[in-house]
Amino acid sequence: MQTVKQFSVMLINKPGRLSAILGALGKEKVNLRALSVMDSGRRSRLRFVPDEAATAARTLEAINAPYDVTDVLLVEVANQPGSFNKTCELLANEHLNIEYAYSSFNPAKGAKAGPLAVIKVNNLAKAQRVLGGPADGKFRGKGPGRRPVHAR
Repeated sequence: MQTVKQFSVMLINKPGRLSAILGALGKEKVNLRALSVMDSGRRSRLRFVPDEAATAARTLEAINAPYDVTDVLLVEVANQPGSFNKTCELLANEHLNIEYAYSSFNPAKGAKAGPLAVIKVNNLAKAQRVLGGPADGKFRGKGPGRRPVHAR
């Protein structure tokens, strides 16, 4: 698990708007670790996690694309049913709210590399402590402790 910078850009829903942003980032050699595009009527919200935040910011400024930057968690989850739910349960048990989440393919080599989850929570520091532990981001979970929120 690690904390990364996520960029959010509002786009008008017209052909070529997304391509223009992605093309500019690609021209500057910004690799995207995760990407999400959500429609909201006449506008869309592009969210992405770049490998180089400073270069992404300069690129967006150069093409006059207003953006916001948010710290989010990037968590590797196992590639098996229910694994992301374990992450959600750990956060819920500590009364942490997931504001939004999306996933990306893990560029790590090997068949066992699981997907990466991008998670925006209401308390980043607490979520880091809850999900912390090994730097490899793999989830080992906690032993018995507090009852899940839904069981109280």
